[in-house]
Amino acid sequence: MNYIKLSLVLRSHKMYLFALEDVKNLFPDEKPKTIKNNLIRWLSKGYFVRLKRNLYEFIDRGPGLKIPDVYVANRLYEPSYVSLETALSIYSIIPDIAVSVTSITTRPTRTFKNNYGSFFYRTCQRKAFTGYRLMSYEGFKVNIADKEKALVDFLYYRLRSGNILNFSQERLNKRILKRIDWKKVFQYAGLFSNSRMIKLLKECKEYVKC
Repeated sequence: MNYIKLSLVLRSHKMYLFALEDVKNLFPDEKPKTIKNNLIRWLSKGYFVRLKRNLYEFIDRGPGLKIPDVYVANRLYEPSYVSLETALSIYSIIPDIAVSVTSITTRPTRTFKNNYGSFFYRTCQRKAFTGYRLMSYEGFKVNIADKEKALVDFLYYRLRSGNILNFSQERLNKRILKRIDWKKVFQYAGLFSNSRMIKLLKECKEYVKC
């Protein structure tokens, strides 16, 4: 396996972020040690960039092709899905664009920083790790919470932080929230087994006058 062959295969699979295991799967006849040594050599030449341990970015992917930060978030810490402020911003439920990409994971809470920005992951129980789907985002497939789960995640972790939540100050988009499936909202909230959460959601529903 040489660099030209690898780059052609990575482009054909649109695998612009990859791990060592990905390359092993693409080239099963190559010795793992040879693949690892080649990656180290090509990293030193600037053909790839290491975003974290065992996650690499393919640099020569073609002119004008940008990798969205939400796709980076999915690959940076797996399993995870984009939610909280980032997802609410994508759906225009909140007006502000989040400074960092916020995600939910079943793994420990973590923060990463790289050339794409800051990435913050909140941990949740496995039973609450649901309510997301694979969406097309700027040409990439990304796991993003649906509107209902993004709202529940956002309110749950704000509640856990101990801060008093003012819906007016959060500037939640009432027009969009009126159209979401509130039955689904309360079903998702039940996964967290938090009575205060149900009370908060009822207040939120009253705020948007559903």
